[in-house]
Amino acid sequence: MAYVEPSEIDSSVPQSARIWNYWLGGKDNYEADRAAGDAVLAQIPDIPDGARAERAFLIRVVRYLVAECGIRQFLDVGTGLPTLNNTHEVAQAMDPTCRIVYVDNDPIVMAHARALLVGTPEGATAYLHADLREPDAILDAAKHTLDFDQPVGLMLLGVVNHLMDDEEAYGSVARLVSALAPGSMMALTHSTAEVHGEPMLRVMRETTERGGTPIRARDRSEIARFFDGMELLEPGVVSCSRWRPDAPDVGEVREVYLFGGVGRIG
Repeated sequence: MAYVEPSEIDSSVPQSARIWNYWLGGKDNYEADRAAGDAVLAQIPDIPDGARAERAFLIRVVRYLVAECGIRQFLDVGTGLPTLNNTHEVAQAMDPTCRIVYVDNDPIVMAHARALLVGTPEGATAYLHADLREPDAILDAAKHTLDFDQPVGLMLLGVVNHLMDDEEAYGSVARLVSALAPGSMMALTHSTAEVHGEPMLRVMRETTERGGTPIRARDRSEIARFFDGMELLEPGVVSCSRWRPDAPDVGEVREVYLFGGVGRIG
C-alpha cells in the first residue's frame, strides 16, 4: 500500500472530499475548500442534502448487500473523508469478518483513513492511494486483501462524476466490473442536473474553473449505462434518496442531485 506524506497536500486548491466535509459541518478542510463550498451554497442552498442522502444510501445498500446478497467483502473507490457509518462500520456491524478496501486519490483522505477507519480484528480494513483512472493498479493492490474469486461489493459513490471523459469513465468502471466474480454487486451514484437544471451546471463549471476537482453531470440514461450487462435492481436509477427508503420515509423523500442504483454482476 502506497503511503503519501501530508506534505504533498495542496491546501490552496479546493478538493471535492474536503468541500463535502465542510458542507457536513466537518473540520477537515481548508480555506479554499470553504470558499468553493460557499460559492456553491449561494446558488444551491440545499446542496448538503445530497451529501446526507448519499450517506444514507450507502448505509441501506451495504446492509442489503450483507444481509440479502451474502456479500462479505467491499471495494470502496473514492471513499472521501471518514465520517459516521463508513462502509466497514456498517458491514462489520452485521458480520465482523467482512473485508473492506478503501481507495482514494487525495492524500489527506488516506492520512485520515489510516488513523480513523479501524476495523474489527476478525475482518480486514485496508487503504489504497490510487485513482479510478487506473483500475488495474487498484485491482492489483486490492487482491492482497480481497478474494476476487468470491463476490465483491463495488462502491462507486460520487466518484465517477469526476471523470470528465466518457470513454475513460465507462472504461474504468467496466474494467473494475470485469474482474469481479458472478454474484458481485455494484452501487454507483453520480451528480446530475435533472433536479436543479442550469444552476447545477453553472456551479460545476465554476468549481472546475477555480482549480478544484473537475466535476460533470450526467443524465439518468447516461448513468444507467454504467450498469450495462448487469441486472439493475429495482427501482433502477433514481435519486439516491429514493432508492429503497426506509419504511417511515416512504412518500416523504425529496429528490437530491445524486442519482444512482445497484446492479448484480453475472
